[in-house]
Amino acid sequence: MAPGTDTRESLWRRHAWIAYLAVFIGVLGHASSEFVAKIISNNAPISGPEVSVWRFFLGGLGLVVVAMLIPATRDLVTPMRKNGVALVLFSVFGVAVAYLFFHWALDYATVPQVATMVTTVPIFVGLINLYANKVAIGTAKIVSGLGAVAGVAFLVTDGALLALAGGASNLIGIFMAILCALLLSVYLVLIKPYIAEFGALRITAITLFLGGLALWVGVGLLFGRWVAFWTFGDLAAPAMAAIVVLVLYNTTLTQWLWIGGLAAVPDITRGTYLFFLKPVMAAFLAVVFLDTRLSLWQVLAILVICSAVAAEALIGHYQSKNKTAA
Repeated sequence: MAPGTDTRESLWRRHAWIAYLAVFIGVLGHASSEFVAKIISNNAPISGPEVSVWRFFLGGLGLVVVAMLIPATRDLVTPMRKNGVALVLFSVFGVAVAYLFFHWALDYATVPQVATMVTTVPIFVGLINLYANKVAIGTAKIVSGLGAVAGVAFLVTDGALLALAGGASNLIGIFMAILCALLLSVYLVLIKPYIAEFGALRITAITLFLGGLALWVGVGLLFGRWVAFWTFGDLAAPAMAAIVVLVLYNTTLTQWLWIGGLAAVPDITRGTYLFFLKPVMAAFLAVVFLDTRLSLWQVLAILVICSAVAAEALIGHYQSKNKTAA
């Protein structure tokens, strides 16, 4: 292990279940991000691009503070000195541009449409990992992945697949969500070696903070909306509460656990399959907190998604045991 590497990373590598648990908790945080972002937009004159600035500038700053509080992760200069160009590119495209498209898509498409498109991340990760690292996807991953995608589509549209099409405005949002999933997948696969060397906390803090800074400048130049963070106290109470949740929970904590966990799991493609559970978790939260009643289509979709994820996990476990025995 390289000097200064976060001790949590070595722990995750020795105990794979901890890494998968971190990914699961991270996905749980992702499951409510669209909902929380909508609360902000509905209670304050803040557009999708502006929400992305609030989220990642302050969320990245929160990660920098956490890194500075831990002696082993305080050195944020060495990663930049050694790999500055690469980390800036990851920050701009993997964070700033990807999440700009994500939050901007919510101004055009519905939450179910965006959730469906973004949930294609595991498919993109598998393809990119195949191209970049020559890691075969395998028939089991293809079958279970297609099954999970079908289940997600049924879940978020309540069985009405044609509802995904929408109008011209919806198609713009759907296209943005697909671009977000693609850029995010490239980031997740290619950032892994840097996390292995310097630790998840330092790399996530650097890329999210720089990405948030790029978002602030980009949204200001492109849209003429320079986010004034000092106006936070002037917002309506629901918007203020939602921003705090989006920054501290959906970003600072969630991104650290999700990105770090995926970098530590033995198989990143298998790890991202937990992302298919995102809409399932969202449905569960709606039932618990919003007293929502699930339809028969939604129940069947949840069973399909969970079965696909469970099948992939069991097949992976069986294959690992066979390799060990051999």
